[in-house]
Amino acid sequence: MKPLAGLRIADFTVHAAGPFCTHMLSQLGAECIKVESALRPDIFRKPHTVYGRLGPATFDQVASNKLSVRLNLKHPEGIALAKRLVGVSDVAAESFRAGVMARLGLGYEALRAVKADIVMVSISSCGQTGPDSHFAGYAPLFGAWGGVGTLTGYRDGPPVEMRHVMDHSVGLNAALATLAALHRRRRTGQGAHVDVAAREVASSLVGEALLAAAAGIAVGRMGNEDHWRAPHGLYRSREEDRWISLSVGGDAEWRALARVMGRPDLAADPRYASQPSRHAAREALDGLLAGWCATQGAEAAVEALQAAGVSAHVSWTARDIVGDPHLRRRGAVVEVAECDGGTRAAVGAPARFSRSANPSIERGTPGLGEHEAYVFGELLGLSTAEQRRLIDDAVIH
Repeated sequence: MKPLAGLRIADFTVHAAGPFCTHMLSQLGAECIKVESALRPDIFRKPHTVYGRLGPATFDQVASNKLSVRLNLKHPEGIALAKRLVGVSDVAAESFRAGVMARLGLGYEALRAVKADIVMVSISSCGQTGPDSHFAGYAPLFGAWGGVGTLTGYRDGPPVEMRHVMDHSVGLNAALATLAALHRRRRTGQGAHVDVAAREVASSLVGEALLAAAAGIAVGRMGNEDHWRAPHGLYRSREEDRWISLSVGGDAEWRALARVMGRPDLAADPRYASQPSRHAAREALDGLLAGWCATQGAEAAVEALQAAGVSAHVSWTARDIVGDPHLRRRGAVVEVAECDGGTRAAVGAPARFSRSANPSIERGTPGLGEHEAYVFGELLGLSTAEQRRLIDDAVIH
């Protein structure tokens, strides 16, 4: 049995950050029921060319394992059904702009009236309170506003836009907060409203920069440099789009690198004799490494460097990851069956448990409204005739 088996989530989240939160919880065993509507489907359900395929790639990732029902939340009976769903759930998750759920009649107080110990998770750009709470936002905004973007990029270049890594960081933080609220509920019997602000998640990732700035220390972009290690960076190999990631710390690693490069003169050069001197000369070293790596096959060079004790690896592409036998053996990359009869690779949760079933993806992307017979019929007890009436009245729509 999985760790979260028996928990149920009424999932009102959209786009990526919120759905990634509930996706992670679903892999841990929670039953996740995604509430959608044909009137306004999740924008990521629409086909869009991304990652080299035509289809809802982002939606496929964050909707796997979930059940899908349609509900028209602009209809009073749709709101009533949503409340009934919350009444048989442990968590209600949403990722609308602050105040939207309350205006729909589905705010925390309204849901508490339905289920006193409900854990409601609200994920938004700037949080549910404060002068900026009315702002909407997407991943690039979270990273820019939270300070991640301005620290990312080369010294002589502009800030770099942060996309899915920001959505996923927000989702992971929200999943952690959800589990904390559920643990508290188990101890006290009390529910909670969890308020997750995406821009604050971004700022939490750059804490050392904030401390430095508060102390009056200038903080800027570093590219692939390191505060201490040199050479340190990504270097193009002779192969198309195959890059070598390399990092040298102590003197022994430096001498080993020089041997692999066939350059004993570098190890003897007083300009590079110590770690501080190498760091001071890091631009010159980058030029030397770039010239050598450009003549090498990536895999062969990395194998030689690792054998010599130098920290190095090929910078992997998505294709490398999907085909990696180690990840396949651990179930970190799995084949998922789709409702159209096809299969696709999917990335699982990066955790394993010794005394329970491991996180996994049992089903692919749900069709819109695919699980209404189970949710409305079995869970909520609606007859087939009543479900047909609600469909005719555009409540289930």
